[in-house]
Amino acid sequence: MKSIAKPAGRSKGAARKPAASKTKRRSAGRRSKLSEAQITEIFRRFAAANPEPKSELEYTNPYTLLVAVALSAQATDAGVNKATRSLFKIADTPEKMLRLGEDRLREAIKTIGLYRNKARNVILASQALVAAHGGKVPRDRDALEALPGVGRKTANVILNVAFGEPTMAVDTHVFRVANRIGLSNGKTPLAVEEDLLRVVPSQYATHAHHWLILHGRYVCKARKPECPACLINDLCLYDAKTL
Repeated sequence: MKSIAKPAGRSKGAARKPAASKTKRRSAGRRSKLSEAQITEIFRRFAAANPEPKSELEYTNPYTLLVAVALSAQATDAGVNKATRSLFKIADTPEKMLRLGEDRLREAIKTIGLYRNKARNVILASQALVAAHGGKVPRDRDALEALPGVGRKTANVILNVAFGEPTMAVDTHVFRVANRIGLSNGKTPLAVEEDLLRVVPSQYATHAHHWLILHGRYVCKARKPECPACLINDLCLYDAKTL
């Protein structure tokens, strides 16, 4: 361990350096985390208020869930649902999607942002599912992430929603809420995911990402969080709470 040299004494006439402000001192370090008891209480309240949270994306099986999640990137769940209600009536398996074809798929989802690229990825993913997995969505992270258009977040959603795995899908809402209330100090989605996997009590892990998404979507909003209506207001570490 390195020894720390004592600072040289200040001359009698030297001016005293102004102390850093309280705000600057606090922002320079890592924000204090919630205690284990506080985290447990946060999720106990979420569970009491909404015991069985569900994805707001509409789907009928693991394949339609995969398609819906892939289409939801940079789009709202409501917008995706509007497009897929008719689509999934005629293409709810990879084989049916391939028969539909990319041109007709593009037409069906043209109200969704980035629809051309998304349509191409859905067709490519459908081809891969038929060729490598017998048309079934695999219950395996590496296999899911190998599909075109499927990243870690989408794989986490599939593993959690379709197969009941206690994964943490970190979207913009989860990222914001976890950092804002004190569950994480992560600077990347992966860092936040790892923090949540470490701190969320196991009995709440399966539904945790849904509670955080819904909390961020409807209460802990990006521009103006509705702190007076928040059921964890007294536990949250966010400094700039709204009145």
